[in-house]
Amino acid sequence: MPLDFPLWIRLTHVINVLFLTLLARSGIEILGAHPKLYWNDDCRPGSAWLRFTRKQMPSDRIWTSKDEEESLPSWLALPGQRHLGLGRHWHFATVLAWILTGLVYVGLLFATDEWRRLIPTSWSVFPDAWDTLLVYLHLNVPAQTDYNPLQQLSYAAVVFLLSPFMLLTGAAMSPAIAARLPAYIRLFGGRQSARSLHFLSLLAFAAFTVVHTAMVIVHDLPEGWAKIVLGSQYANHTRAIVIGCIGLAVILLINLVATGVSLRAPRFVQHALGLIVDPAQRVLTRWSRSRQNYPAEAISPYFRINGLPPVDPASTSMAANQFRDWRLEVCGLIHNPLHLSLAELRNLPSQSQTTKHNCIQGWSNVAEWTGVPVRAILDRCDPLPGARFAVFHAMDDKAETDPDLGGAGHYYEVIDLNLAREDQTILAYAMNGSPLPIEHGAPLRLRIETQLGFKMVKYLRAIELVADYRSIGAGQGGWREDVQHYSRTVGI
Repeated sequence: MPLDFPLWIRLTHVINVLFLTLLARSGIEILGAHPKLYWNDDCRPGSAWLRFTRKQMPSDRIWTSKDEEESLPSWLALPGQRHLGLGRHWHFATVLAWILTGLVYVGLLFATDEWRRLIPTSWSVFPDAWDTLLVYLHLNVPAQTDYNPLQQLSYAAVVFLLSPFMLLTGAAMSPAIAARLPAYIRLFGGRQSARSLHFLSLLAFAAFTVVHTAMVIVHDLPEGWAKIVLGSQYANHTRAIVIGCIGLAVILLINLVATGVSLRAPRFVQHALGLIVDPAQRVLTRWSRSRQNYPAEAISPYFRINGLPPVDPASTSMAANQFRDWRLEVCGLIHNPLHLSLAELRNLPSQSQTTKHNCIQGWSNVAEWTGVPVRAILDRCDPLPGARFAVFHAMDDKAETDPDLGGAGHYYEVIDLNLAREDQTILAYAMNGSPLPIEHGAPLRLRIETQLGFKMVKYLRAIELVADYRSIGAGQGGWREDVQHYSRTVGI
């Protein structure tokens, strides 16, 4: 019995094309933040198996991971021009919509007889598919009424294997999932292997799209076009071509509008997409508790630097004096204000943890961190009932250390108090058994092992407990959120 093309199949196809273009372009934007792919989680310089940059990192000066970033054109990336925060917003909002579309498609597929277009009912499909491939390789076109065996296996593989694999490798890059289930990322050979496999899956989707389009052309373009646009090969071919071209033009227009609005009104896009992305992230990562405990041999021989140390005279003077004059101020909605020296912090009960650092740019490293649990500091300062958030203030004035980003003010980040009380949320003063190096945040840095690296404030000077963070900075919950439109919730 011939298979028809009901309206729901046609609609989900065109919606799927739209979401795949948005996913691919926003994914390319994310890749541009660290345009290198690895099979090792240490991301050792020179060990990338594939790179999309000609930059060579200098050996005669300090360079940071930001120096490796590439600015991609907006015709390729969404939105392009080094807008990693907005790229992530588009990627995660679109993937939620893509998953919903896929669930609707698969649900209706099995609710009707249309499942037969993808699911083989006989083992003979495999030798028949091989015979069909040989016909194509001899530059001939096999006779068919519906899908031939090779097409059926290819479409089934894309829907039931490639698409889930894309989601599974994406999940393996989540710091919250990696922290809660370290064994999960080992299924893919590590976080960086999952990132590489995720990219290869994108190439597989692109190859499928090219071949799929070619097959429509080879197997009689007018009839095939009429089927997928109007539902019948006997429909008016001219009308089908016109309507199909209009549909493709709408997809192109949506991409153009998404890009233009993102570049012209980034705060609007941050907030609009955040209404979708942020609640979903909180729900998906709320259960996460870091269980990381990597062995000593897993510690990375090279740990990337992200951001330059403070350069103001007061900070450099304290660094030259081994931070003897430095004090950590704990203030805000608390009963007992604190001013703790580095020596006093070192005398408090401490813990060590060997964990994987996941940078928002895409690279990762493993290190051992030693420090004071934040919950111990919270117990000492005794928060007031109205305190809901902890604001971590740094000595780092970004107008001096990151002037090209266009944002002034000292670096800060906000986290919920329940996250601050997690077992592996600590104030680290040592790294790999030695005092914390300047370039990695001395004298004190925050470690939150279920979040991306930019939340882990370095060069810490104060912790402020507040009921609402919207009056701090630009009110987005952190310096990166204010200036680079990152999400405040980054467990994924």
